[in-house]
Amino acid sequence: MANASVISPQTIKISLYVGIDRSRFCSSNLVSERICCSGTSTESRPPRFISKGCKLVGCGSALPKLQYSNHDLAKVMDTTDEWISSRTGIRNRRLLSGNESLNGLGVEAAQKALQMAEVEPDDVDLIFFCSSTPDDLFGGGPTVQNALGCKGNPLAYDIRAACTGFLLGLVSASFHIRSGGFKNVLVIGADCVSRHVDWTERKICVLFGDAAGAVLLQACDCEDDGLFGFDLHTNGDGKKHLNAGIKQSEANIVNGLVSGLMLPSVSASISNIQMNGQEIFRFVVNAVPETMEASLSKADLRVSDIDWLLIHQANQRIIDSVAKKLEFPRERVISNLENYGNTSAASIPLALDEAVRSGKVKKGETIMLGGFGAGLTWGSAIVRWA
Repeated sequence: MANASVISPQTIKISLYVGIDRSRFCSSNLVSERICCSGTSTESRPPRFISKGCKLVGCGSALPKLQYSNHDLAKVMDTTDEWISSRTGIRNRRLLSGNESLNGLGVEAAQKALQMAEVEPDDVDLIFFCSSTPDDLFGGGPTVQNALGCKGNPLAYDIRAACTGFLLGLVSASFHIRSGGFKNVLVIGADCVSRHVDWTERKICVLFGDAAGAVLLQACDCEDDGLFGFDLHTNGDGKKHLNAGIKQSEANIVNGLVSGLMLPSVSASISNIQMNGQEIFRFVVNAVPETMEASLSKADLRVSDIDWLLIHQANQRIIDSVAKKLEFPRERVISNLENYGNTSAASIPLALDEAVRSGKVKKGETIMLGGFGAGLTWGSAIVRWA
């Protein structure tokens, strides 16, 4: 790829019209389901219509205990606080250490979201664990579900979409509520990217921190619907600019034969993150404003109708550039990047939780969310805090 313009926001588009006019989505004319039961009866059964909205009713977050500042990094590598902060806006980050686990952070964030929403774990009927750095190869969703004490065995599984993961989980949760009959869906964004960076490479390792954030999405009447519009995209060609591939090293030959074949013993691990920061920056500052404009159009809203702008916390220069292109007031832009760095899928719910609990975001206010990450994936959604 010669330049960032090759990564076109129009390459692959996954989007659905969701507007303020609830008749477009929450309507018995749009979503219907005929229930068919096995047996010998041929009696005609009337269709069952599902007509529901969804709303954000709780949020929570969790952080590791270990704080690592730019000054701490300067003691172990060739860098300074000024070099890092002037290029990224980051001054501190939290890192998993000791007996802490990513699943543990996810459980803590989920518990806080449930407590805010006054919903018991047994009333949760679906959990999305959005993470690209789980504690286990097979994901963290089931482990988190078990630790929460959800006795009804609700479905729980992982969504792996890097920094865009939480946004995809949020939209997926809305689908399950609106057309699948689910009532309470937990969406957890959690990542421990510090496991997958080279701590001698200052251009990458200084960017990331570890955290978890969660929201509870709940079924509601259509007139109370809190997801107004969204727009999601993927372009796999952009993988060359941001990836962490599998690396294999062949060890000794296993003793003996299996079906007459000698089997090599292969050790596999995930390589450290490789990133072309300049190409990602050039792409994001164009693609994110475009997807946000698309969400506004689908929701029949204008920028002036949005109370808060919350973009994936990757780099302050990106956040400022997107806000400037949208002509969005700087004082209405949510950012906690300085304190935590890029926490990947946790960054949006972590920043949202802090803004809600501090009283910055108030009931009934509208928030424009924007995410982007490896894949490349990117998108936006407009939500109302209930």
